[in-house]
Amino acid sequence: MIRALLLALALLGAAPAWAQGAPADVRERQRVCAGKDGWSDPAPPVRIYGNVYDVGTCGITVLLLTSTAGHVVIDAATAQAVPSILANITRLGFRPRDVKLLLMSHSHVDHAGGLAALQRATGARLMASAAARAVLTSGKAAADDPQRTILTPVARVPVAGTVDDGQTLSVGPVRMLAHSTPGHAPDGMSWSWTSCEGSKCYRMVFADSLSAVSADSYRFTDHPDYIARLRGSIGRVAALKCDILLTPHPGASDMGERLAQRKPLVDRHGCVNYAAQAHARLDTRLRQEVR
Repeated sequence: MIRALLLALALLGAAPAWAQGAPADVRERQRVCAGKDGWSDPAPPVRIYGNVYDVGTCGITVLLLTSTAGHVVIDAATAQAVPSILANITRLGFRPRDVKLLLMSHSHVDHAGGLAALQRATGARLMASAAARAVLTSGKAAADDPQRTILTPVARVPVAGTVDDGQTLSVGPVRMLAHSTPGHAPDGMSWSWTSCEGSKCYRMVFADSLSAVSADSYRFTDHPDYIARLRGSIGRVAALKCDILLTPHPGASDMGERLAQRKPLVDRHGCVNYAAQAHARLDTRLRQEVR
C-alpha cells in the first residue's frame, strides 16, 4: 500500500523529498513544476520574503512587490504566460489593476514578451531604459544584440518614460534602484531594494542575466567593446550590497532549492558568486572562440 502511494505521488509530480519541509506554497510549486522549466509553463505563486512574491512561470521569474499604495511588477515572461501571471496576482489577494509600475530586466521575449498584454490588463506605467524603450516601441531587436538574428520579436508596447542608471523609482514605500547592466542584452537592467518582515530587513537584488549567449554566427571576440560592457556589468553586480539574490531565470540563482530551505535564502555572497560564475563562463566562451 505504501509503495503504491509513493508511486502515485511520483506520477502526480509530487515535490521532491528535500522540499517536503518547505512552506506550503513552495511545495505546491515544486509539485506543479516537477519536470518543467518552460517559459510559459504556469506555476502557482510563492512568497519570497516580506512583500516580494514570484508570480511567474516554472522557468521565468516575474516579481510582484506589494504595498498599500499600489504594486510593482518586474518582468512579464511571455505573452502566453500573462493569464497565469494575472491569476497568480489575484490568487494572492491583490488586484491586477492595483499594479502601478511595470519594470523589466531586458527586452528578450522570455522576459518582455508579455509586457504589452500585462500593461493592457493592469493599466500600469511601463518604465524602461532608453535602449529597451527603442526595442519595446518598435518590436525590433537592437542592432548590436548578440542574439538579434535568433530572437522572436516582442509585441510593441508604449513606454511611459525612461530609466537611467542610479535612478530610484517609487510606488508608495516601495523604492526601486536601477542599475544598468548591459551585456546579455544591450538594454540589461538590474534592480535593488529593501524588504522587511517586522524589524528584519534584507537588501534584495534582482540581477539581470549575465551570460554571454549569442547566435551561432556571432563571435564576442570580434566585438571587444561589447565584451568590455559585459565585464563592466558583471563587476557592477558583484559590487552590489546583496542579502537575497533573485534572477530572471530562477535556476541561475538556485531559487527553487533556496525557497525549499535546502540552501540558504539569505546569502550575502550571492551577488559576488553569481558574478564570478558569469566571469568564468565568459572566459570559457572567449577561449572557445579562438581555438
